[in-house]
Amino acid sequence: MQFQKIFVPIASVVLVVAAYRAYGWGGVAIALGALVMWLLLHFTRMMQVLKRAADRPVGFVDSAVMLNAKLKPGVNLLHVVAMTRALGELVSPKDSQPELFRWTDASESFVTCEFRQGKLVTWELVRPTQPADATTTAPPAPAP
Repeated sequence: MQFQKIFVPIASVVLVVAAYRAYGWGGVAIALGALVMWLLLHFTRMMQVLKRAADRPVGFVDSAVMLNAKLKPGVNLLHVVAMTRALGELVSPKDSQPELFRWTDASESFVTCEFRQGKLVTWELVRPTQPADATTTAPPAPAP
């Protein structure tokens, strides 16, 4: 996980240096333009995800069961927010690791996700239990 934090800046510097050595200042301009475009694409995606999430209640998801099926370890929080189209309800204390977020659906089922350093580590689906005296009965047979 720390690899990406180190690799991207080093690769950016290597790209600019290689562009300078191959094409001079024109190559540097093209390489920097490509890097700025890449940053703008990521920024635009983040803004779109947060814009969609702003229109929904915090911690609400259409189906907790479907969210549970779609989750994979290692995805970042922004990816989960994009899947749910809602910000998660913060369950853990603010600014502490690990971070726990919860998404609940209309049937009171919920998924609690644990994030460490912004990456999904574990998650748990909890479904409400049915009361013991709520038994289903078959409808009466129609009269002949």
